[in-house]
Amino acid sequence: MIDEGKFLEERGSVTNGGKTTLAKKLQKQLPSCSVISQDDYFKPESEIKIDENGFLQYDELEALNMEILMSAVYSWMKNPRNSLESDDLESAEEVPILIIEGFLLYTYKPLDSVWNRRYFLTIPYEECKRRRSTRVYEPPDPPGYFDGHVWPMYLKHRKEIEDITRNIVYLDGTKSEEDLFTRVCDDLTEERAKQKCLQITPKVPSSSTSGIL
Repeated sequence: MIDEGKFLEERGSVTNGGKTTLAKKLQKQLPSCSVISQDDYFKPESEIKIDENGFLQYDELEALNMEILMSAVYSWMKNPRNSLESDDLESAEEVPILIIEGFLLYTYKPLDSVWNRRYFLTIPYEECKRRRSTRVYEPPDPPGYFDGHVWPMYLKHRKEIEDITRNIVYLDGTKSEEDLFTRVCDDLTEERAKQKCLQITPKVPSSSTSGIL
């Protein structure tokens, strides 16, 4: 994406794939970096659909206030430095980065036009189920929820993503946090350098967006 010297990165994954941990680590390491988390935009439980098995349908776009998320993205794009922490202001000369992390980003069409980098963290069924069992959710997962809803919905959305041609980098979520961090951080540092070159070229402003699933 080209607009006023910034770039956005998208990061997505299966549930419990490590996207939030990675995004926070990148934000801490990279100057002038902001993060938007899709999990912050869930609708109230009273507005979530229930299927015939009594499972709340949280793993669908309809369960999220995506229009509000997009407003936050557009607000950052308009003035990215407003979202920086006070100690980030010393790095004001750096090209700002926005990382958007979530589990249902690549199937939401309004986001298609903003990405510079896309990443998708994958982990196998057994590891995903194990990680999910260690997490505490509100409301808590009812018996059978992972096999009856969470994993099938992940496979459904993964198939939809694979059917659409996109430049998505798939990452092995079973690798160490440090390996994943180094892989993505190096990539974003390279992208930032490219955008900075565009920014200093006369009449060619630069920007970039990245995300993680």
